[in-house]
Amino acid sequence: MSRLSALNTRLRLLYREIAKFGVVGIAGIGVNLVVFNLLRETTHLQTVRASIIATTVSIAFNYVGFRYFTYRDAERSGRGREIGLFVFFSAIGALIENGVLFLATYGMGWDGPLANNFFKFLGIGVATLFRFWSYRTWVFRSLPAKAVEQAEAILLTDAEHAARANATRKY
Repeated sequence: MSRLSALNTRLRLLYREIAKFGVVGIAGIGVNLVVFNLLRETTHLQTVRASIIATTVSIAFNYVGFRYFTYRDAERSGRGREIGLFVFFSAIGALIENGVLFLATYGMGWDGPLANNFFKFLGIGVATLFRFWSYRTWVFRSLPAKAVEQAEAILLTDAEHAARANATRKY
């Protein structure tokens, strides 16, 4: 396989991973914001406390989505290690997410439904970048080499298969 073809295949795999991460992430954001707003409207919890609870619920939701959808082909050995790392990196993401909300609410005095949701969403966005990097790097390890070759074979078009077959023929 040429370097350009290998790069193209890797980019397609990364694109699919990002798309799947995004689907789970968007659903998790929905869970996070719905729980946050329900807690703010139905309880007398302070803003950041309601946000921490909502973040925790969405972390549990996201783990299931990532494990069984986004990274279903990743290594399955060491489930305890995987969960421990997921919780560790999720906690750092929660600190980032809720730190943004805390600074806006208590540091700058921007406390109201619109401001709370804006800064909650901003915090989620910043934390998502960290979470994507840490989950794919440390928690859900990449596929073994043989599985990558199988995934590449699935992604190749018929023309690419033919070109690969012609390149390997000996004349």
